[in-house]
Amino acid sequence: MSLESILSGLADPKEELNALVLMGGGARTAYQAGVLHALSSMLSLQGDTFNERFPFKILVGTSAGALNAAFLASRADEGLRAFGQLASFWTTLRSSHVYDLKVPTWIRSNRIVAALFLSQQVRAQQSLLDNTPLVDTLHRSISLERIDQALQDRTLHSLAISASSYSSGVHWTFCQMDPYRQIDLWSRPGRRAEFQPITIEHLMASSALPFLFPSTPLWVDGHREFFGDGSMRQSSPLSPALHLGAGKVLVIGVGQPERASFAGNNGQSVSGRPTLGAIAGHAMASVFQDTLQADVEQAQRVSRTMRQLPREIAALLPYRPVEVLAMAPSQSLDALAQAHAGELPTGAYNALAGLGALGAKGSPGGAALASYLLFEPGFVKALMALGEQDAYARKDELLAFFGLAGAR
Repeated sequence: MSLESILSGLADPKEELNALVLMGGGARTAYQAGVLHALSSMLSLQGDTFNERFPFKILVGTSAGALNAAFLASRADEGLRAFGQLASFWTTLRSSHVYDLKVPTWIRSNRIVAALFLSQQVRAQQSLLDNTPLVDTLHRSISLERIDQALQDRTLHSLAISASSYSSGVHWTFCQMDPYRQIDLWSRPGRRAEFQPITIEHLMASSALPFLFPSTPLWVDGHREFFGDGSMRQSSPLSPALHLGAGKVLVIGVGQPERASFAGNNGQSVSGRPTLGAIAGHAMASVFQDTLQADVEQAQRVSRTMRQLPREIAALLPYRPVEVLAMAPSQSLDALAQAHAGELPTGAYNALAGLGALGAKGSPGGAALASYLLFEPGFVKALMALGEQDAYARKDELLAFFGLAGAR
């Protein structure tokens, strides 16, 4: 990320805007609901002011994180209750509400036959899974009218959703704004922004997991392009929030500091080579995680430098420091998925087992791919519990983010 995109100050300098950035990761993003539910409990103890107002003015989402961001935007007028409603949404979600895949039981017996059968599925619908159920789920759960109203009455200042164009290779951020704000669109090599009212189609595009879900057409620059998951080619995850004027950014990712080991037979075939599950899990982790940590570290480093400059020099620069707090799981989500892999719908379980993408019991490396598809109660509740646990472990940092250091 360039210095300009890290620190460009576009908001009213008298108004400090809090931004929430929610990264992608399929079913793993239930972790975000757990973190935010714990955060709402912390803030609710600080008095009526926090109970009545939504604590973020800017919401930025990518992939399944975009679904969480849009859900919160549609409930922002309810203040902290929005986070409890997001948690409730996740606890009632099922894989059948997100995708469908029908395959015969015998597909598990032979990987070559499984691969041929599934390749026919992909040719027929341009993806492995049918995500039509997700369209219905989003229409039932997210009110686009309430998002617009939250922006009209300035409960929110902006909602930004990112998606990646298969047609042009450009990473696009679609922004719906408070009509009273003036923000310049940005255009950088490989990434651009455009003002558009957020629709269900934008959410479907942003969350279209590569290879698993079909692409979604959207209109940009007056023509139609086909889009997939916003985590692809996302070189600067924090950039939209900062361009939109954020002074403080809370970013919640669902990667992990250390992936499950492939030592021994953990994620390896008999020959010692990584299994298909291990390779697929590594590829998905690269899509969803690799750029976030570097982006956060660079923003923090440049902000520290800005704060160390003499005030008179800093005042002459067209930049400003920002505060970034990053949350991520403290435990392996691959291992957590392995413990709940049996909850997968029959079709998905048979397909992944047939491709050797589940691994043996006790082999978390092989269940990495399944972790993106496990929209089932056991896994979701375990993720949310981990999110709450991690949030309380960093309670002082979270309260300090809202200027409540030392509050009880």
